[in-house]
Amino acid sequence: MKLTLYIFIVLTSLNSCQSQTKQAPAPQIVGGPCQGCEALLEYGDKKLSPIDTLPDYASTKPKLKLTGTVFEKDGKTPAKDVILYIYQTDRNGIYSTKGNEKGWAKRHGYNRGWIQTDATGTYTFYTFRPAAYPNRLDPEHIHITVKEPNTNAYYIDSIVFDDDSLLTKDQRNRLEYRGGSGIVKPILKNDLLTVKRDIVLGLNIPDYE
Repeated sequence: MKLTLYIFIVLTSLNSCQSQTKQAPAPQIVGGPCQGCEALLEYGDKKLSPIDTLPDYASTKPKLKLTGTVFEKDGKTPAKDVILYIYQTDRNGIYSTKGNEKGWAKRHGYNRGWIQTDATGTYTFYTFRPAAYPNRLDPEHIHITVKEPNTNAYYIDSIVFDDDSLLTKDQRNRLEYRGGSGIVKPILKNDLLTVKRDIVLGLNIPDYE
């Protein structure tokens, strides 16, 4: 009886150790090289929700509401628990800093934000329309990075504005449509520009299964 009890205890202990050493599966590596994608994780202890407001929204015009829905790869099913990170220039075309930035904020500036989708897959950022880089031909744009629960962070096409004169035919032809089209059409109502950018996870993303 004692021997049987001893064997039982040993086997139970072994099973317990094995379950404790099991590690979560490694995230799927997708999207190729992505300089600065690490910034997506720099929200610290901020509690994420489907809505975020960038720091200079209240004091800067034209004000912009960026909204849309994140879908699974089928393009129909709303995607839950997806984190989106955006950053942009100010109205002078500069990534504004205050001098005390850490991490990627030194390059991305402080006009940046994070959301996490709920079961509806919807998201909204309140921000302002960025300016193009000084003395550059790049159109106005807002960078956007995606983090799904089971992949690494990856970038998708930046948000660009259909009415931007710098968004030439050649610029349009060079878009990759990562996550779908990033071209948005601003609609002005009550001094607020609204643009819609839906995102399809994995669409035109390398190595995405």
